[in-house]
Amino acid sequence: MAAAEPEVIRDKAAMRAWARRRRAEGKAVALVPTMGFLHDGHLSLVAAAAAAGGQPVAVVVSIYVNPSQFAPTEDLATYPSDLAGDIRKLAATGAVAAVFCPPDLYVRPGAGAASASCLEEAGGGYGHETWIRVQHLEKGMCGSSRPVFFRGVATVVAKLFNIVEPDVAVFGKKDYQQWRVICRMVRDLDFAIQIIGSEIVREADGLAMSSRNVHLSHLEREKALSISRSLVNARTAARNGNNHSQQIKDQIVQTLTEAGGQVDYVEIVEQESLVPLERIDRPAVICVAAWFGKVRLIDNVEIQAPT
Repeated sequence: MAAAEPEVIRDKAAMRAWARRRRAEGKAVALVPTMGFLHDGHLSLVAAAAAAGGQPVAVVVSIYVNPSQFAPTEDLATYPSDLAGDIRKLAATGAVAAVFCPPDLYVRPGAGAASASCLEEAGGGYGHETWIRVQHLEKGMCGSSRPVFFRGVATVVAKLFNIVEPDVAVFGKKDYQQWRVICRMVRDLDFAIQIIGSEIVREADGLAMSSRNVHLSHLEREKALSISRSLVNARTAARNGNNHSQQIKDQIVQTLTEAGGQVDYVEIVEQESLVPLERIDRPAVICVAAWFGKVRLIDNVEIQAPT
């Protein structure tokens, strides 16, 4: 028997009404926010959402390329998209009840004026003006080179939470800082939502799955494998007793640079607070961002406290 097609919903009010009907039926609503161009990493989030909770679950996958997390110099215009293919992949899982793909979560019509986008300064006062900042966790790492990124992420996720009203939401831990930012936002703003962090899914050769991998040339992709190799080596060094963060970071930078990468950052931070650690003497995560060609890739590995 063919898998049931998920219901495709574009309107915000219709999405909210759909979720409330599912909850009235005694189901928990689990949300998987994505920007589309889905791969097996995203599908692993769907599986985690379907398995969440101790009651029947209605899984909603949102597909929305969020303009507010892209700076003007970043790759919004070229971000890959395949909505029809995404829906086929989600239908094949048999676990997704609805796909929410709104045309624009930020546009607000002006009185007698054209719609204004959140990226426009103009708009006669009808543009989007309300932003959520997670002030300390958004600093450093990705926040250093992408200053509007986490403001955009936190705001759009809060909007999705208010529209879908989920009981559970699942995020990939590849975007480690993003996951921690969302966890803190949920805690601080009293969203009654369980946040699940799902482990990184990798290609057979170790490269962390990403929608941006499609933009890598064959040679760039081979060079990008230095990211996962360097993290494996760093974890091994830490497990073997080297707890000096700077030594480990220097080795990662050297490995990536020798492979032809341009390092954005290498940081070793405490897992929850994201405070940089001079020594790995508590649960830590090593986070890396590097450019290979025109593609910026991120990856990380968690290290538990020494025994």
